[in-house]
This record gives sequence, C-alpha cells and structure tokens, in this order.
Amino acid sequence: MDISDYFWNASLEELKRGYIQESDSYICLLCGENIEKGIIYPHEGILYEAKRYMRIHIESTHQSVFKYLIGLDKKLTGLTDHQNHLLHLFYQGKSDKEVQGEMGIGSASTIRHHRFALKEKERQAKTFLAIMELLKEKDQCAPAFIPPHKTAKMVDDRYAVTEKEQQETIKKFLPEGLSGRLKKFPPKEKQRLIVLREITKRFESNVIYTEKEMNQLLNEISDDYVIIRRYLIEYGFLDRKSDGSQYWLKK
Repeated sequence: MDISDYFWNASLEELKRGYIQESDSYICLLCGENIEKGIIYPHEGILYEAKRYMRIHIESTHQSVFKYLIGLDKKLTGLTDHQNHLLHLFYQGKSDKEVQGEMGIGSASTIRHHRFALKEKERQAKTFLAIMELLKEKDQCAPAFIPPHKTAKMVDDRYAVTEKEQQETIKKFLPEGLSGRLKKFPPKEKQRLIVLREITKRFESNVIYTEKEMNQLLNEISDDYVIIRRYLIEYGFLDRKSDGSQYWLKK
C-alpha cells in the first residue's frame, strides 16, 4: 500500500502519534519507515525496542507530528498562512501577549479572538467529520475517490480521481502494466497525475538517485524522460538537489 493510502486511512489517534501498528511492524505515516517488531534498535549508544524506536525516529527525522502535519499544503490542512503561523506559536507555548508581540498585530485580546476562532474551526471539523461518517452508511452511490498524495504541491480539481478513472487511465497509457513502456504522455492533467503516480512505484523509497540513474529509469518508460522527470517534480512526487545531481521520492 502507498504511504499516502496509509496516511489517509489512519484513525485520528494514529495520525496524532504518527505511526500505525501492523502485525509484525510499525509504519511511520509521515515517511513510510518500517520498524520491525522483535528487533532491538540502537540510537546514540542506547538500545530501544521497536515501538520506542519508532517514536525516536519521528522525533529525530520529523521533529514532531505537529510540525509535519502543519507543514502540509494548505488545501490539505484547511489553514490560512496566518492561522498556520498562530498555531506554530501556540504550539511553542507562547502566551497571548508574546504571540501579539511577535506577530505585531492588535493586542492580547486580538490573539484571544484568534484562539476562539480556531476552537470554532475545531468544533466545525468534528461536526463535519461526524456528518461524513454517517453519510458513508447511507450514500451507496458515492464513487470511490483516490486520495491525493500528501506531498502534492497544489490540490485542486485534478485530484478528483475515482478508482475507475485510475484503472482506465493506467490501462490506456500503460497497457503492459508497470513494467511496460508508456504508450504516450497523457495530454490531460488529471491523466498525467494518475500516470505519474503509477510511475513512482518504480522507485524505491529511501534511495537517492543520481541524475544519470534517474534518467536511465525514466528512459525505460518513455523517450520523453526529461518531460516526465520535470512533471514528477512539479506534481510533488520527486524532490532533487538544486544542481540536479540527486533525486529522491518525496514522503
């Protein structure tokens, strides 16, 4: 299962702690790191069992689940830049007066008003979540949508992809499957998104590819490998060093 699928299928409690528990391992919802149970892991001269090591992994790699989640695209969090900044400061334990001084807005009472507005947003989110959960029990006609990858740079109508659309598009442009070549690069953005997501399955997570290695992999898929590489970066599937010497899957 793709890490984005794990992420969007996780419960609220699992999202808060940043990992899920499988029968034989713990999987980080933020990057896909798999920590096998029954193994002792060393960290800075101390040995840890798997569950504790997963928490250390999150702290050392992502700093905190809060920092990771709040850094997601605003279309995924529903937060404005202003709200995002406020939440950062609140999470740091700053008082209303300190927040007001740092942001240079209004007064301490202004910050209290923002706190109230955020609590109102929380209540609305809980109500909406309950409504959608109840709707699932009754709406038998709703199509099954593919969740967006959580490294998407801009979530819009292109991401309204159903499972049926995904299957049809992959069959049309990758008729021989993942191991085959791309018939042609899709002309429509939604189709590109589907195909690009499928292409990323050829890459290994936690592997850094040189530019030559990346080009060789993509050339096995299509002669237009430069265009594919550019769109993989544009859509937030790949990241690279500024000089283009190294590439890796974004998590």
